[in-house]
Amino acid sequence: MRATRYFSAVDSHTEGMPTRVITGGLGVIPGRSMQERRLYFERHLDHLRLLLMREPRGHSAMSGAFLQPPTLADADWAVLFVEVSGCLPMCGHGTIGVATVLVECGMVPVSEPETVIRLETPAGLVEVAVTVSDGHAERVTLRNVPAFVVELDARVSVGSLGPVIYDMAFGGNFYALVPAASVSLEPIPENSQELIALGLEISSAINASAAPVHPLDSAIRGCKHVVFFSPGHNGADACNATAIHPGWLDRSPCGTGTSARMAALHARGELALGQHFVNQSIIGGR
Repeated sequence: MRATRYFSAVDSHTEGMPTRVITGGLGVIPGRSMQERRLYFERHLDHLRLLLMREPRGHSAMSGAFLQPPTLADADWAVLFVEVSGCLPMCGHGTIGVATVLVECGMVPVSEPETVIRLETPAGLVEVAVTVSDGHAERVTLRNVPAFVVELDARVSVGSLGPVIYDMAFGGNFYALVPAASVSLEPIPENSQELIALGLEISSAINASAAPVHPLDSAIRGCKHVVFFSPGHNGADACNATAIHPGWLDRSPCGTGTSARMAALHARGELALGQHFVNQSIIGGR
């Protein structure tokens, strides 16, 4: 069999969302940090993201992670997160998938009952604790990069609706947080197409008028994710649907989006430090 390029990958699954973990075939991306590597990849290697994320090898909701040697001395691995929308500074469900693959494939020293892995991401260092039993990953807990609020009760004019009120917060990526009731759309599967269309319209309007920029890294900018949230039920504190450019919904509760939502709740005085918060996805994952 002839081939022009080989990649090795392990596909993982996190609460409805895939993460294709690319373990070989790329080589080391040039850059002194993972943020520099992310920018280099976007400029010179983005065709590889398209190759592995889009049809026929991927699909509209495909996510992935390129494993890299770390640039930080205290990191075990470095990760570049990608999806159909582009490269990401950070990804919550992707981190869970990567940590699971590293343990299951023996790519880190595994100890029971817990294996701690330090992952260098473009957004910063993320520490992950994997509960391990009989050599297999059973649960993953992560300490995300710092989350913060950019603006509460921001307002943007959206063509189909007029003014839309939202909170802008960062949880590894920027998120526009929109109460689902304010746009008369419950975050349920039956409303998927309407949520996607409106989410794209909102993010486009935000980026045209008030695109967010990370205060410590101006290369992290723009809003590609819109979270429509509602009160939770059956033990969940909230339900959400995350609409993502160029046109799909996150099937998981969205790890970085959950971090952004928690930051906004705390800023409003509605979530105390250390308080438990259960977020539910559009398909019921938590």
